[in-house]
Amino acid sequence: MAVVDLFCGCGGLSKGFELAGFDIVAAFDCWQSALTCYNANFTHRAHYLDLGNVTESVNQITPFDPTMIIGGPPCQEFSNAGKRTEGPLADLTYKYAQIITTLHPQFFVMENVPRARKSNAYAKARALYKDHNYGLTEVVLDASRCGVPQKRNRFFCIGSLGAPDNFLSEEIFTHYTGTPVSVNDYFTRNNIPLDIEAYYRHPTTYSRRAVFGIDEVAPTIRGVNRPKPANYRHHVNDAVEENNLQNVTHLSLRQRATIQTFPQNYRFEDLQITRGDLEQMVGNAVPVELARFVANRLQDYIRAGGIAMDERQAFSEWLRTQKGYTDRSISDVFSRLHRATAMLPNHEINQYFIPDLERSPDFQQLGVSIKSQIRKAINLKLAYLEYIAVNN
Repeated sequence: MAVVDLFCGCGGLSKGFELAGFDIVAAFDCWQSALTCYNANFTHRAHYLDLGNVTESVNQITPFDPTMIIGGPPCQEFSNAGKRTEGPLADLTYKYAQIITTLHPQFFVMENVPRARKSNAYAKARALYKDHNYGLTEVVLDASRCGVPQKRNRFFCIGSLGAPDNFLSEEIFTHYTGTPVSVNDYFTRNNIPLDIEAYYRHPTTYSRRAVFGIDEVAPTIRGVNRPKPANYRHHVNDAVEENNLQNVTHLSLRQRATIQTFPQNYRFEDLQITRGDLEQMVGNAVPVELARFVANRLQDYIRAGGIAMDERQAFSEWLRTQKGYTDRSISDVFSRLHRATAMLPNHEINQYFIPDLERSPDFQQLGVSIKSQIRKAINLKLAYLEYIAVNN
């Protein structure tokens, strides 16, 4: 399955999906430093592209023919650390939806901060997804319950053409662990040396503590990494006593990247990129293991039923060349097939499928027009299977 990553940054989302077995064929971003880092760590290329220009973005992405598009539009205008106003960056959430609904991949994944879910930009994007027949699973996940040693809540909107809403919810929450992962747990489990007991993370306000211990879940890794000020005053909730503060330092870039669950061989330090940009891209990234958690749930869903992706592409081409169907009409066929197989989840599409479907209570409740459209889609699939049998 061909996957394209938009707003790819330094590659956290791509790496997680790659580790889950997806084929990332291309990535796009307009931050040159992040592209340099990305291209140092993958065999496919990340390309410079202004994703706010929907027409040009569609033109550049189309040759890769993605079955899935993944991405995390910029979150600064939604995040707790940002100004919480909706401007051009927030509007990229809607631009992302425009790209998706123009290209019509079977699946898409959008990642953002939880606050984005209540934004005007996301409301517009969501309406557009629904207008184009995407079933949506919308969920906020705590990264520390997905194998990441960090308290980092992130909103995911996962779409599938023709699927019902919440199509992935059961898969997600069946595997969503109740046990958060501490920093020490993660480093020990992966045989990564850790020579500190506590560390400094610059607070958003000095009314909050800034010193954390390795036996707890890390706070959110942010895009800044400042050293402890010489005049820092001990906070009552700091993880060390006041007389031990002098031994506490901020995390190294590699330690921060590890808490973001990047592999140890992921290249950062040896690249010709400023330290400020490196710290920012690490802090902005989707944690690799959080991305892999979502990707694994999609893999489970794809394997469990529906049409295999390579067969989907072949069937699409047959509909296009043999029946003269447009991309939108092809999308409608898959939507109706998905609806039919959801009503008979353990049935193979063959000559017995329609009679069995007719006896389904869910099918019987549908209107006459919808029933007719579903039967037509099934008959097209049967005709395609006969065509394959004759010509192979």
